[in-house]
Amino acid sequence: MSSFTPHRAGQRAGQDGFSALLRAQWTRFRSARGWMLTMAASVLVTVSLGLLVAGGARTTCVTGKGEGACPAPLVGPDGTAVQDKYYFVHQPLKGNGSITARVSDMTGQMRLPDAVPGVRNIKQGVVPWAKAGLLVRQSLKQGTPYAAVMLTGDHGVRMQYNYTHDVPGGPHNGPQWLRLTRSGDTITGHESDDGKTWTEVSTVKLTGLPETVEIGLFATSPGALWDMAQAFAQATATFDQITLQGANGSWRHDDVGVILESDGKTPHHPGGVVESGDKLIVTGGGDIGPATVEGGVRADLMLIGGALGLILVLVAAVTFFTADHRRGLIGSGVPAEPHPARLLAAKAVVVGAVAFVAGLVTSGVVVPVGLALLRAHQNPVQPITLGTELRMIVGFAAFTAAAAVLALGLAALVKRAVIAGGLVIALVVVPDLLATAGLAPWLLMITPAAGFAITQSIPTFAHVDVGTSLLEGYYPLPPWAGLAVTCGYAVLALGAAMAVHRRKVPH
Repeated sequence: MSSFTPHRAGQRAGQDGFSALLRAQWTRFRSARGWMLTMAASVLVTVSLGLLVAGGARTTCVTGKGEGACPAPLVGPDGTAVQDKYYFVHQPLKGNGSITARVSDMTGQMRLPDAVPGVRNIKQGVVPWAKAGLLVRQSLKQGTPYAAVMLTGDHGVRMQYNYTHDVPGGPHNGPQWLRLTRSGDTITGHESDDGKTWTEVSTVKLTGLPETVEIGLFATSPGALWDMAQAFAQATATFDQITLQGANGSWRHDDVGVILESDGKTPHHPGGVVESGDKLIVTGGGDIGPATVEGGVRADLMLIGGALGLILVLVAAVTFFTADHRRGLIGSGVPAEPHPARLLAAKAVVVGAVAFVAGLVTSGVVVPVGLALLRAHQNPVQPITLGTELRMIVGFAAFTAAAAVLALGLAALVKRAVIAGGLVIALVVVPDLLATAGLAPWLLMITPAAGFAITQSIPTFAHVDVGTSLLEGYYPLPPWAGLAVTCGYAVLALGAAMAVHRRKVPH
C-alpha cells in the first residue's frame, strides 16, 4: 500500500519550488557581471594587501655577531612562542624538596621615551606584570618546562607554569611569604601573609622532570607599554627568611636569556644579585611567558586587508536585494511572484554561499602564501599549528558569509542601497579599522565586527599586557565567540526582514 499523502506531496512540491528558486537566484547572481566582478575584486584587494605586507617585511636583529637575520622564535613545551629571560639565584635539587622565602620588598624602574633629547627619562615603579618569586625548572636551557609561584607588580600572587598557564592566588601586593614544593613531577605553590598559615595557590604536574632540577629565586619584568611600543623595565625584589629543604649547596647566579651587545661580550640590560646578611636582593628584566609580540610576525597579519575587501562583498550583498526591489520583483503582489520571505531566504543562501567561496579563496591563498613569503625572506614567524591555520582560513570564509547575509537582511529592512550599505559598513568594517588603530577595541565585542576574532592566530593571554590594537594581536573575544556574535546579528537581521515581508503578503 502506498504511503504517499497530500501533505507529503505538498512538502515535496515546496522543496522542489525552493530548489528552483535557489537555481533562479544563482542564475540571477552569476549572470550579472557586476556582482561577480565585485566578488573577484574583493578577493584581489585582500590578497594583494596581505602579500604586499608579507613581501615587504624585512626583520633584522642585533646579536652578539652583529646585525643580521633574527633567530627563530623560542618555543615552549607546547610549541608556543615564548620569552624566557630573568635573573635566577638557584641551587640544584636532587629528588624531592622545597624552598620558602618572603618577598619583603619589590621595586623597579622604567625607561620611558626621552622627554628631552639625550636625557634619559627614568621612572621609578613596577609594571603590572613584573614578577619576583620562587621557581623550579628542568634546566637553565631556555624554553624548558618550569613552575613558579610569584608576587607580581599589580596582579597579586600567581602561580605560572610552562609559559602559557596562569593561576591567580591572593590579591596581595605587600610583603608575602611564598613556598614551592617538589614531589616527583608534582609542583605545589603556597602563599602566606605571616609565614605560619599557608594557602595553596595551585598544584601542577611537569611531566618528565629529571631527578635533579634547578630551584631558587628569580626576578624579571616585561617592558612598560608606551603607546604601541614597550619601554625597558626592570624589577628588584628583596628576599629574606629563605629556607631550603633537599638542597644545601652554594647559590649560583645566572642571567638567563640575557642579550649581548653587538661586540658579543657586553650584556644588554643585565640583571644582578646583592647578598646582604640573610637577604638576597635580585634584579632582573625580561619575562617568562608567551611572546605574543616578540615571537615573530603573526599569521593573522596576512588578512590585514580583509576589512577593505569585505566592503565590496557587503556592497554586492546589499545590491543583490535592492536591485530586484527597485524593479518591483519583490513584494509587488503579483500572484505568480514567489513568497517574499522564501525569495529572501533563497537570496540569503545564494549570497552567503558566494561570499563563503570568495572568503575561502581569499584566505586559502593569502595565509599560506604570505607565510611562505615571510619565511623566504628570513623573517621570524610566530609558530602556528595546522589546526589554527585551517580555523583561520575556513573561519574567515564563514565570517565573510555571515557578514554578507547581514548586509542582505539590512537591505531588505531599509530597502535603500545607500542607507543599507552605509549601515552595514559602519557595523562591520569601521569598528575593525578603529581597533586596528588601537581605538575603541570594545566595539569588537558588541558589533558584528566581532567576527574578525576568528582570524586571530595567537591567543590573547590574560597574563600578558599588550596594546589594544589589532596590529599587536589584541582581540577582546576568543575566535569562535567573535564569529558567533556576527552570526547572531546576521540571523537577527534576516529573521526580522523575513517577518516584515511575511506580514505584507495578502491573505
